[in-house]
Amino acid sequence: MVDTSLTGASNRPGPREVWGWLARGEVGLAIGIVGIIVLLILPIPPFMLDLLLTISIGSSILILMTALLIKKPLEFTAFPTVLLVTTLYRLGLNLASTRLILSHGHEGAHGAGDVIKAFGDLMMGGSFIIGLIVFAILVLVNFVVVTKGSGRIAEVAARFSLDAMPGKQMAIDSDLSSGLIDQDQAKLRRKELEQESTFFGAMDGASKFVKGDAIAGLVIVGINIIGGMLIGILQHGMEAGAAAETYTLMTVGDGLVSQIPALIISIAAGLLVSKAGVEGAADKALVTQLAMNPLSLGMVSATSGVLAFIPGMPVIPFLAVALGAGALAWHRSHPVPEVAPAIDLSAAPVEQEEEPISASLAIDDIKIELGYGLLALINDLDGRKLTDQIRALRKTLAADYGFVMPPVRILDNMRLATQGYAIRIKEMECGAGEVRIGSLMAMDPRGGQVELPGDHVREPAFGLPATWIDDGLKEEATFRGYTIVDPATVLTTHLTEILKDNMADLLSFAEVQKLIKDLAVDQKKLADDVIPAIVTGTTFQRVLQALLRERVSIRDLQAILEGVAEAAPHTTSITSLVESVRAKLGRQLCWANRGDDGALPIVTLSPDWEIAFSESLVGNGEEKQLAMAPSKLQEFIRGVREAFERAALAGDSPVLLTSPLARPYVRQIIERFRGQTVVMSQNEVHPRARLRTVGQV
Repeated sequence: MVDTSLTGASNRPGPREVWGWLARGEVGLAIGIVGIIVLLILPIPPFMLDLLLTISIGSSILILMTALLIKKPLEFTAFPTVLLVTTLYRLGLNLASTRLILSHGHEGAHGAGDVIKAFGDLMMGGSFIIGLIVFAILVLVNFVVVTKGSGRIAEVAARFSLDAMPGKQMAIDSDLSSGLIDQDQAKLRRKELEQESTFFGAMDGASKFVKGDAIAGLVIVGINIIGGMLIGILQHGMEAGAAAETYTLMTVGDGLVSQIPALIISIAAGLLVSKAGVEGAADKALVTQLAMNPLSLGMVSATSGVLAFIPGMPVIPFLAVALGAGALAWHRSHPVPEVAPAIDLSAAPVEQEEEPISASLAIDDIKIELGYGLLALINDLDGRKLTDQIRALRKTLAADYGFVMPPVRILDNMRLATQGYAIRIKEMECGAGEVRIGSLMAMDPRGGQVELPGDHVREPAFGLPATWIDDGLKEEATFRGYTIVDPATVLTTHLTEILKDNMADLLSFAEVQKLIKDLAVDQKKLADDVIPAIVTGTTFQRVLQALLRERVSIRDLQAILEGVAEAAPHTTSITSLVESVRAKLGRQLCWANRGDDGALPIVTLSPDWEIAFSESLVGNGEEKQLAMAPSKLQEFIRGVREAFERAALAGDSPVLLTSPLARPYVRQIIERFRGQTVVMSQNEVHPRARLRTVGQV
């Protein structure tokens, strides 16, 4: 290896590196833009102008073919940028050719290059008057017809695209919330929607470039003719007729060689913006929509045939069109049958393929059925749309409990009450209620009845007294300190509580596998060591379900895996595994149940009840069961209710603290009458947690 700093070798890049830089797209584009600017400043020789004009014509044809063959406009989103670059390129060529015409026009028609002379000779037909007329017609066609029409289409398309964006966005959100599409498909559709609005907006502005180009072409032609004649006559002593013919020939040739690419690109722009809403290439779209109706083709054939026999009309062209359209109409009305394979006549006739019966076995994990009067909740534009709230709910539950809830399917059910709804988990109804569209639900935070006119009901999620009031009473209800909830929020709150009660059932084996698959690389090794070497995937699923049943987040999957790995070699009991995992999650449990002062409020279990529970356990080893007398159980339930009611009156939401041995059995009893009460064992209290005793059972 040679040190160039010592040998004096040059650090300049070699030819291969230079070509590598030029091959990069951004470098090539930058060089091209700089080259266009150079055309506006520095003169170029005629042979180089010929080459650049040829490139201009070829690039315009390439753009036209691309616009013609794409299936939808969004496949050519770079067109506005291409339109700007090509317009600047043509203006640069116009300036370069003008410089050559005015400086070398006295030398003859070849002074501005062979391409300009060839176009002038071809289009002028021996007379510069004919050339001027043809050039003027081309400019008018480009400026008045093609450019103006495509610009208007782009303007209307941009306006309609922006106006329709909220509705399309709501349709995407509705499909996502109802489970018709997944998150990736929704992102793709949102990206296409954004590209569509941006594209048509850019096309609306880019069409003005072509309009300005046409105007500039007319001005440049006038300058070249008048300025060229003055220079030829006054500076070079040319005769007026010879000067007019020479400079007009070159000017018209220059104008034509510039305006023909401009006309081609304008046609490409018109094709592109007019393809909105049409799928497929232009040839397939036109054939599908024009040449598929035999009646229309028959009318064309008949009309052309009648015109062919009118005296004075040319017979051959009209007769050829009549025969061609008639043959195509007959072909469309009598399609050629496809050759089918031989069929065994002895076999039973093949019936139309139907959807397999097994498809009807599929069930929706979460489904909301709405009465006819509640369909407005899906398209509410006042910021309370049901689909938006459900999407936010799924995101919140994922952050709080560690797994993504299945999509919620929303559909109507004519058998429900007009303003009724039903919430189903795995097709089973878990909750139902009614909401009032156009009204608000008012509730007294103190638990009393609302003293406002309205329909007095029970709030569906918690059964609290509530009242549906008119929207006009919102300010008065707020002034009185009532809680105001809109209909979509009432339904979403009910759905939230139902989902929390059924999280364990919604955590399927497939969801568990997905959680393990999405683990970080350093955590996945632990999962591979535990499952299935120590416990099976089903056992791990049951542990997670047991945690969710008590509303414990499973987001810290690494700690859960560590707890299972420590306990599994010593026990096969799900209850013991869960208790080991809960001990690992002690910090999380204390943090989730802390009070406003940062301390963990607890209601302790008295020593008498601890002894009573330990003496009531029967069975050997891990097969123990609670066998407590019913009267004793009633006394325990009554004591729990009194202790927690006293704590509630004091403004606390405590947890019940028990010994590790009794905790599972205490929880089994409490979940039947106070499902939201948290039961923790002493092993689950983190060493740094501050405890505040608020009562005792």
